[in-house]
Amino acid sequence: MEEKIFNLVIKKLSDRQAEIIELMSDGGCKSFDHYKELCGFLRGLRSAQLELGDLVQKLKVNDDD
Repeated sequence: MEEKIFNLVIKKLSDRQAEIIELMSDGGCKSFDHYKELCGFLRGLRSAQLELGDLVQKLKVNDDD
């Protein structure tokens, strides 16, 4: 059950990343500061994705035991 929830959150984070990347590639950055802010958001989203992915893997290992 937890795995499904975590995978849903990971998908939402991925969707948000795609939205930000699309905004940036469409010239949506208003300034260099805005660009840096969006880069920071992307780093944070990716970091959260990786942490949740690791947690899902640990849950799978614990379920197998």
